[in-house]
Amino acid sequence: MEHIRTPKVENVRLVDRVSPKKAALGTLYLTATHVIFVENSPDTRKETWILHSQISTIEKQATTATGCPLLIRCKNFQIIQLIIPQERDCHDVYVSLIRLARPVKYEELYCFSFNPMLDKEEREQGWVLINLSEEYKRMGLPNNYWQLSDVNREYRVCDSYPTELYVPKSATAHIIVGSSKFRSRRRFPVLSYYYKDNHLNAMANRAAGKGYENEDNYSNIKFQFIGIENIHVMRNSLQKMLEVCELKSPSMSDFLWGLENSGWLRHIKAIMDAGIFIAKAVSEEGASVLVHCSDGWDRTAQVCSVASLLLDPHYRTLKGFMVLIEKDWISFGHKFNHRYGNLDGDPKEISPVIDQFIECVWQLMEQFPCAFEFNERFLIHIQHHIYSCQFGNFLCNSQKERRELKIQERTYSLWAHLWKNRADYLNPLFRADHSQTQGTLHLPTTPCNFMYKFWSGMYNRFEKGMQPRQSVTDYLMAVKEETQQLEEELEALEERLEKIQKVQLNCTKVKSKQSEPSRHSGFSTSDNSIANTPQDYSGNMKSFPSRSPSQGDEDSALILTQDNLKSSDPDLSANSDQESGVEDLSCRSPSGGEHAPSEDSGKDRDSDEAVFLTA
Repeated sequence: MEHIRTPKVENVRLVDRVSPKKAALGTLYLTATHVIFVENSPDTRKETWILHSQISTIEKQATTATGCPLLIRCKNFQIIQLIIPQERDCHDVYVSLIRLARPVKYEELYCFSFNPMLDKEEREQGWVLINLSEEYKRMGLPNNYWQLSDVNREYRVCDSYPTELYVPKSATAHIIVGSSKFRSRRRFPVLSYYYKDNHLNAMANRAAGKGYENEDNYSNIKFQFIGIENIHVMRNSLQKMLEVCELKSPSMSDFLWGLENSGWLRHIKAIMDAGIFIAKAVSEEGASVLVHCSDGWDRTAQVCSVASLLLDPHYRTLKGFMVLIEKDWISFGHKFNHRYGNLDGDPKEISPVIDQFIECVWQLMEQFPCAFEFNERFLIHIQHHIYSCQFGNFLCNSQKERRELKIQERTYSLWAHLWKNRADYLNPLFRADHSQTQGTLHLPTTPCNFMYKFWSGMYNRFEKGMQPRQSVTDYLMAVKEETQQLEEELEALEERLEKIQKVQLNCTKVKSKQSEPSRHSGFSTSDNSIANTPQDYSGNMKSFPSRSPSQGDEDSALILTQDNLKSSDPDLSANSDQESGVEDLSCRSPSGGEHAPSEDSGKDRDSDEAVFLTA
């Protein structure tokens, strides 16, 4: 809180980037964890929440007659433009956000204050949901060829590797230590994935070291360079692509030219090609593959995890995909802190490495819509939380650093949160018995049969005015939810009808008894009180569609809006709790929060690489 100069600014305008003339008037709040804009409209009081950790850049633009513009770009590709009336207030907000978005120590990150109100046991259970020991057992390890080594106990050989590593049975501790001395950061070859389906016992593993291996040291190998660029090229490519996304009303030719000029999809294709190359070598040729790049924590993680997705359907399930990220990225020392700017540091170390992997997965999902148990929303939520620092999974640069910080004792796991809300992430097209869900995925070899698409659902998902927005998956999910709602309504109506029938039956019996004296006395009565009652029309009710109260008397059509899409993600829902864990907004204004936003109101959050094949 000491970095907040002005906790509250009134009469701020939030500009719609697609339609600049549309601007919402409201109040801006700065808290210890979020920037919050609350519209003045009494009907909705819509709230826009932005985590400080999600802020990528802040640009203070030239003052105009209407105020001082402040442009905020976020790591999850959201863009916020605020018009602040007074230049002094704008400067105070700008200076405060510059500091709040660049924490200098881990304890300042959101995950250390985030409190989802779970007890200690629930937090601990969340961290053991993903168990890598069980994953290696699932692969069939240890076996006659591979053994669990304790050579890296206490991280004494390689501090960026985990303590438990699988190595060939023939590799003694002396050989491993000797091999590590010739490699960058002592990252010696270890097992990444064991393909047990081949009787040839093929495997894919990883190694790291500056430069590349000398072919003279090996026999019976195939040496293959894969043209995946370095982190600096990837960072610049993403920036160019995002500039294209920010164009106002571009023509189709301008957009396509800008996208091609950025080179982004070419880089995605290069990563995918490498993964396909490895998967084919392992599954079709029965070869062992050694993946090698400069350090082993960027491109190696990308291509090994893409190859694993192609080879193993387990990684195409919800829990299996969590295991894959835990194994190939978190466990093997991907530099989350440096690559995604969790703490203030060298901007040249930042690069969208895991973003590219997530997009590769989406491209595969587009090609094989029935092969993945999870949907697009699942990928977007993971990408969001890689940058949010709301959970402890993606902190630090290695397992060693996370243990030293006692991350599991002090923060909560994202995997437990995603698993609890797994109903939101299920792919309605997934079938366990479908051919795409069985075995290896085989991509077409002809380039024209596999077209790489622009992922508007990721990079333009905050542009509310852009159409069309709804993906096929979202449409199917909305239909499924609407169907479930109608079925529940039908069940309630059937229960109500049954009660009415019972009441009518009782009335009939009573009137029959009352009419008996009249018949004995020779009088004749006619009772039409039960004519046209519900039982007259109580045939097969399920043949008639039930209607929700909002539907008219005439024939109605299913109208899908954003409100139909159930989501636990602040980025996809205009009415979300942002999973913020902020229980008291009194800190957001000097007056103790009498003007702070209501908790109950809606929130709108928000070099070359070498591959070796040996027989």
